Amino acid sequence: MNEHTALITGASRGLGLALARQLAASGWALLLDARGADALETVRAELHELTRVIALAGDVTDAAHRLQLAAAAAELGGLDAVINNAGMLGPSPQPALLDYPLDVLEQVYRANVVAPLAVLQAVRPHLKPNARLINVSSDAAVEAYPGWGGYASSKAALEQLTAVLAAENPALRVYRVDPGDMRTQMHQDAFPGEDISDRPLPEASVPGLMALLTGEYPSGRYKARDLAVEVQHAQNA
Repeated sequence: MNEHTALITGASRGLGLALARQLAASGWALLLDARGADALETVRAELHELTRVIALAGDVTDAAHRLQLAAAAAELGGLDAVINNAGMLGPSPQPALLDYPLDVLEQVYRANVVAPLAVLQAVRPHLKPNARLINVSSDAAVEAYPGWGGYASSKAALEQLTAVLAAENPALRVYRVDPGDMRTQMHQDAFPGEDISDRPLPEASVPGLMALLTGEYPSGRYKARDLAVEVQHAQNA
């Protein structure tokens, strides 16, 4: 089979769901992961009408679940893309670093740094030639926002991990992507009680991700919405 295939973690809502919908509409076969089984099954039932979908509920920090993802990747005939989108914000509201509970900080790093690498290690035997690997980051990885120390430092670590991964694997296209502010549940949790309705929906970041998945961009750091504008300008030229 010559269909394109992608693994998306954290695919039951937000950016992961928006990207899954676009890929399904474009004919990609999908391997979807999320912690919430009911929400993930709803997504599977929706997208099954468009393409081949395997949905596995579980936590990417769990080694047994990652083995399930690897087995499913083999069942799909290999992966053209892996999108590490699942992540953990940490406490809400977020505490200052000097007040940050260290056991929770370890959980944040396990989810946001260790798990994405662990997923890639698990599915490595099933990556197709020239596979695209996307680790979803944040502007908080490069900007010092008070109160964001736990999450932000984990994303900074993920970015450096991704950069080294790209340097070590020149045959792959390895991207660290800032999707921009989005109107998602995680973003709402980061600003409890605040109105975030002015933020763009996750769908605004999807064209940039699609450009990386289908284009010839070199490995590196990208802002999804900047790419979306670039693609739109190219289409209008």
